[in-house]
Amino acid sequence: RKDSSPVKALGSIINVPKLMSTPHTAEQISALWTTYHASRTGGTGRGFICASVPIKLYDKMLTIGKQYPMFVMPVPREGSSAVSSEGRESAAAHEFYFLQWDFHAPPLPPSATGPDPFSRAPPSNASALPQTATVLFTPLQEYKLRQSFATPYLTLTFYPDFAQTHGIVLLRGEITPSAATAAVIPGQDTSTVRFLLSQIDAQLLAMGVQKFYLWGNEGADSSQNGDRNAEKLLRQFHEQPEEFNWADLLEHARLTS
Repeated sequence: RKDSSPVKALGSIINVPKLMSTPHTAEQISALWTTYHASRTGGTGRGFICASVPIKLYDKMLTIGKQYPMFVMPVPREGSSAVSSEGRESAAAHEFYFLQWDFHAPPLPPSATGPDPFSRAPPSNASALPQTATVLFTPLQEYKLRQSFATPYLTLTFYPDFAQTHGIVLLRGEITPSAATAAVIPGQDTSTVRFLLSQIDAQLLAMGVQKFYLWGNEGADSSQNGDRNAEKLLRQFHEQPEEFNWADLLEHARLTS
């Protein structure tokens, strides 16, 4: 990208000017977004997850993410059990993933004509759009070994381009293909392509972001106790690490799964 942003522009994924030149509802854009990703990699959709997020929820996640930009997420491993310090077999084992938020400059507001290639100054209302954000997931053990050189297994990107016009933020999740397989090319047969993470695990991690970064959300579907537990765990992880309890994290993940 010419602006040196590490985030792939939304316009390189879908035809934004075309969407803006004809009337589209938020629901229609969300449906097109889902259909597009389902058609990737030979029509299997493997290697990608997607969703649309209401702007109010995204603003809340953005605020909490800036305050607490790192966390750990447990993913259950079926067919295996954890062993307690006393040698007794206990609940199902989990693999922990390290989560890290990154924040980037807001995109230019979408238009039916596209960006002006001769204009150097952003539109006056460009600052009204929220920031673009990414969430990286890396196995905790790998992160401990390699730190910033660790390979992210899943990258979530939030695109706020339609936040003003349609009140939604598009979410795209990209699962990293295994280095032992060929790079994923749209349209290719992906039956032999291996990914570092399964589709189910990718979905669980994406749902984990909602669980831990939307506490205090007002709505009939929100659980007050779950919100309080998520807030407590997130605060302890950053502000009182000596009180952070891994068993409480696993229990909260189990109850909200």
